[in-house]
Amino acid sequence: MIRACGAPELRPRIVTDERIRAVLLAEAEHLPSIVLSSAAAANAVMLGAGYFSPLEGFHSRVEAVAIARGMRTPDGTFWPIPCLNLVPTADGLAAGQRITLRDPNLPGAPVIAVQRLESIDALTAAERAYLLERIFRTADPAHPGVATLLAQGDIVLGGPIEVLNFSYFEREFPDTFRTAMQIRAEIAARGWRGVVAFQTRNPMHRAHEELCRIARERTGADGILIHMLLGRLIAGDVPAAVRAAAIRRMVECYFEPGTVLIAGYGFDMLYAGPREAVLHAAMRQNAGCTDFVVGRDHAGVGSYYGPFDAQRIFHEDVPAEALAIRIFEADQTAYSRRLGRVVMKRDAPDHGPEDFVELSGTRVRELLAAGASLPPEFARPEVARILGDYYRSIASEDDP
Repeated sequence: MIRACGAPELRPRIVTDERIRAVLLAEAEHLPSIVLSSAAAANAVMLGAGYFSPLEGFHSRVEAVAIARGMRTPDGTFWPIPCLNLVPTADGLAAGQRITLRDPNLPGAPVIAVQRLESIDALTAAERAYLLERIFRTADPAHPGVATLLAQGDIVLGGPIEVLNFSYFEREFPDTFRTAMQIRAEIAARGWRGVVAFQTRNPMHRAHEELCRIARERTGADGILIHMLLGRLIAGDVPAAVRAAAIRRMVECYFEPGTVLIAGYGFDMLYAGPREAVLHAAMRQNAGCTDFVVGRDHAGVGSYYGPFDAQRIFHEDVPAEALAIRIFEADQTAYSRRLGRVVMKRDAPDHGPEDFVELSGTRVRELLAAGASLPPEFARPEVARILGDYYRSIASEDDP
């Protein structure tokens, strides 16, 4: 199976020994504690679940600046986006301490991890601006990723962590949430040698469906991992439970049995465009995938990134030896009126604009929010029913 990122094997930070876990939970009740931001809690989940291997914890200020500059820590470890625990104040904390990290997303803020503080540093205004420009390519506070980072504070708490649970993800999504270790085990159990991963934060319309099929065929993969984000998105996005139901129904009805693995991961969307595409690739390599689909405006939002910037970064900025996973560069997909099916536009050079029906997750959401039916070129009827039921339910809640 494909190697993990930066190491021969995964280095998950979850504590699996129940005796050690009980000792840490008892210790945590007597340590200084902080309530994490949702972003930092998501980082803890990803560290615990093996997706952020080989990282051992949160990056320091020095490491964060180095990663922003060249996607490497000072010791040479490749990583595309700093894994940060940012707080507004560190009053009462000192380097060398062990502290309790509490989960902001559950009632009562229970313990999620224990961190050993190796460094406590404040970002300067110049460093903060540098991080924003390098990671998000903008400092615009209207950008949701920028807004999230700015809201957390400027104190960087660096150091390794021991993760004690996966927050709400296991309980709320028992059939979908999977760690990188679990996905690797499932790939091995199925005997798949080649696996192409598809990232989604949206319901899958017909363009997504066909793109998965094309990617599997052209990479020669044995199977497809449809890997959905389960954490926080932005207002107006479809909840994870609805997306999961729609995706399962699509796979059940329209994919060859035994060729698709559906799973989810516990992370908040960053909307960091090209840098996040590289992070997504590293995560899927850690999950055991050999290929990863990077499409148009991958991990983008608004007009902050060019349509194919997330593909160019792998050629221009990612060192050749940094990742073992291969990138499947997808063109924009559209429904061909002439062929009666979804195609990548580059595969239909004889088509003109009038021959295509443009497909997008944004357009699907707009139609559903307006109470309109999805045309068959946009979505399978089984998927459209699930999404339509959801949008009708929220419309009825809004009625006086």
